[in-house]
Amino acid sequence: MPTFSPPKLLKGAIVSLDPPNPTPRVVIFQYNPNTLTRSLTAQFQENEGKTGDPPRFKGAPEETIKLDVEIDAADQLEKGDATAGDAGILPQLAALEILLYPRSDAIKSNESLLKIGTLEVVPTAAPLTLFIWGQRRILPVRITEFSVTEDAHNPSLSPIRAKVSLGLKVLTYSDVGASNPAWGLFLSHQVIKETLATAGTTGSLNAVVGSNVKLI
Repeated sequence: MPTFSPPKLLKGAIVSLDPPNPTPRVVIFQYNPNTLTRSLTAQFQENEGKTGDPPRFKGAPEETIKLDVEIDAADQLEKGDATAGDAGILPQLAALEILLYPRSDAIKSNESLLKIGTLEVVPTAAPLTLFIWGQRRILPVRITEFSVTEDAHNPSLSPIRAKVSLGLKVLTYSDVGASNPAWGLFLSHQVIKETLATAGTTGSLNAVVGSNVKLI
């Protein structure tokens, strides 16, 4: 009797790329969120009082993404994992939270520069953050919202179950210069979207208003 192999489920992830360090930091979701909320706001050029001009795009739409990431140490605890037994899910939470922090070595370096009288210290550049949701959606993002609800703790008060609510703003070619890797990443995402849109539309109006009808 033939056996059925279920399809491999891809995991969602958030990836941080820091130019000084070529090794990416990959935070893989333990469980893919059941719900993903996306919101797009179109960006149009102001008319400037000219009548009769068609609407013109000012750039790519502003897109925000919201999702809840659940983290649970039950599996690790069942297997007797020593780290989970001691720190619970603190390492997984830290991997997400650290995306919002400047590097500690950069903080120390800037402090040393201030002490020797440097007049202007450049703030630490944020790493390039990517939201990966399957092969067709690899998006440069900025984390704008981050909240954690810890649902259970071990005897040492380390959390063993939590929900992280994330708000992401997609970075487009309207937000960064062409030299920024995010510029090309988003443009590639748009090209994929345009290809998918072609497959999802038809060039015929027959099913909508009947035949022999011209709109323009």
